[in-house]
Amino acid sequence: MRSAIVIFGAAVRPGGVPSRTLRRRVEAALAFGRTQEQPLYVPTGGLGKYPPAEADAMAELLMQAGVPDSAILRERTAHDTMSSVYAVRALLRGHDGPVYAATSAYHMARCVMLLRLAGVPARAAPTLHQPLYDTAYWWLREIPAIPYDLLLILWGRFRGGNQAGR
Repeated sequence: MRSAIVIFGAAVRPGGVPSRTLRRRVEAALAFGRTQEQPLYVPTGGLGKYPPAEADAMAELLMQAGVPDSAILRERTAHDTMSSVYAVRALLRGHDGPVYAATSAYHMARCVMLLRLAGVPARAAPTLHQPLYDTAYWWLREIPAIPYDLLLILWGRFRGGNQAGR
């Protein structure tokens, strides 16, 4: 069974330069992908403040590392974690292999939780080490984001499936 490795987006800087966070997420996905047989990489993220779309910037990094374009399924519409989850769920409908989330350590719990609640039986891929001083702000940002997104996805289910039931 072919594994799908969902890479959650991060900022693209002026001039189309991938941010350090985006690069680390791709590096973690590549390292994990080397342990899988013919993985399918699913970079997710739309156009932010600067082009290209996050998914395209990640796809370029993947191809520079030797991943063939045929092993990359780009998701270019998402503008945040929740929309990434819904878009990936639609893209992977019918995929029968395991699904792994590749993101930063501080972001992993939320990504895996949301994917599972949306019906995607995801697991965490190993992350790359990032020093706490480099990520403290983002760890703190996750504290309100986790219950907020949890309530959104549960509310969608309660309302008859809204996004969560598609």
